[in-house]
Amino acid sequence: MYNGLLHLHNILRWVILILLLVALYQAYAKNNGIRKSSLWLMIAAHTTLLVGLYQWITGGLGLKMIQNFGFSAVMKNSTMRFWAVEHMAGMLIAIVLITIARGKSKSLNYIAAAWLYLIALIIILISVPWPFREGIGRPWFPGM
Repeated sequence: MYNGLLHLHNILRWVILILLLVALYQAYAKNNGIRKSSLWLMIAAHTTLLVGLYQWITGGLGLKMIQNFGFSAVMKNSTMRFWAVEHMAGMLIAIVLITIARGKSKSLNYIAAAWLYLIALIIILISVPWPFREGIGRPWFPGM
């Protein structure tokens, strides 16, 4: 089950990135289509958050790592710190920004929505374990 959720989490990453780029473009273009794309973006982001929280709680790279090694040991090791704290915190902040931007896009405040989407995109790009990141890198498409 954990492996399947890991694959779902990865697929939803790509869905979020694509929808985030679409919503960002629509916000800059002041396109009314942003209402639908921002809704799907928010649904995908919150679904990914729930899957990620489950993985963080039950998997070996989150809460169990903190319980086994202690919080201070986890914070001293950059790889463990990324999985136990940085990835979750960065993604949580990005999802909050996406949710706020959805509200801004519903009220037709396109400029504010565009800025929030841009900041969320930057945070997501920083918080993803891309293959080229030493020590924490994951494949582009795990399991494929």
